[in-house]
Amino acid sequence: MGQDGQVSARKADRGRGGPTCPVDRAPDGTWQVRDFAVARALLRGPGTVQAGLGIETVEKLPARVRRPVLYRDGPEHREHRRQTARFFTPRRVDEHYREPMVRIAEEQLGVLRAAGGAALSDLAFGLAIGVVSEVVGLRYGRPGIRRRLERFFPEEFGEPGLTSVRGLYWLVRQNTNWLRIHLADVRPAIRAHRRREHDDLISHLLAEGCSDVEILGECLTFAAAGMVTTREFVCLAAWHLFTDAGLRARYRSADETGRLAVLQELLRLEPVIGRLRRRTTESVQLLCPEGPLTVRPGEYVEILLDDANTDPRAVGDDPLLVRPERAVAVGAGLSFGDGPHRCPGAHIALLETDVFLSRLFALDGIRMSGEPRVAFQEAIDGYEIRDLTVSLPRAGLG
Repeated sequence: MGQDGQVSARKADRGRGGPTCPVDRAPDGTWQVRDFAVARALLRGPGTVQAGLGIETVEKLPARVRRPVLYRDGPEHREHRRQTARFFTPRRVDEHYREPMVRIAEEQLGVLRAAGGAALSDLAFGLAIGVVSEVVGLRYGRPGIRRRLERFFPEEFGEPGLTSVRGLYWLVRQNTNWLRIHLADVRPAIRAHRRREHDDLISHLLAEGCSDVEILGECLTFAAAGMVTTREFVCLAAWHLFTDAGLRARYRSADETGRLAVLQELLRLEPVIGRLRRRTTESVQLLCPEGPLTVRPGEYVEILLDDANTDPRAVGDDPLLVRPERAVAVGAGLSFGDGPHRCPGAHIALLETDVFLSRLFALDGIRMSGEPRVAFQEAIDGYEIRDLTVSLPRAGLG
């Protein structure tokens, strides 16, 4: 059940319960925002910086090491985004990345055809790794990048540190994983780009004078943002399509614009990351429906994306149901963030998902053969879809 007893179409319900205050405070003092307009204004406005997403670990890096763009704010962040915006425009995505997306999607579907069945998360991860590698420039590494990334982004995270055996284990583990990815994937790419300039992110970072460590940090940031999240959304969207015959028929019969509207609506309803966290650097006024609230400098604000994206004042009636026509007005809601830190790869993620799923659902006899399992990453309130397997009919069988 959802808001006011309404049946929810969600597959990955975070279980926050029914409607609550648009803005309130958690027991630890963090402000929590569920109102769409308030959340968007906060993300677009001044007076806050990134918090969460592992920023506490990044802040421990030596001052001489430039932080990945995800963890920067202010003029430096804006200038970086301005210079790299050309890699992510809709035209660039269509003209430069569509062909690799089609090729990589067909490679993954070839695996499915050959085996007759596969875990969808494996196919989706192969897709996402291939596409992001094209955008970033990670084309020169040794085989096994998927396994190295799976080690770096495990299903269960620990908390690195020196105060416990478990913390020490995670510290050593993650440093080892950083080194593996650097030696096998990033360093070969850097060497290739130094020999010949490419029109991609690594060449841009080299032109800016970034060190190998700084490029490694950017590559891992893009891996998390572009590979892991896309894998989960592909699985979530496929789950909806497999279990909703009407939605599946609509998706299969639509043109690309119509299919993207379906995907945006699913992402609005089920954002991969459940919350965004910010820290205020000055007094920030939240213009709430009940009246303005002032957040003092140094306080934390969390935007609960799944709640904000189902605010009926912003997205219309039946916010917990899938209504693709609303995507014309609200798109994916705040699922890609907003303001200076809005995800630059939004167009890439949606297009590669459609390129893959439109071909998957065109396969004759494709079916979901395994019941999905949902887990959540507490650090970002992000869902993980596992055990969703897909199958094709075996030759000679009905």
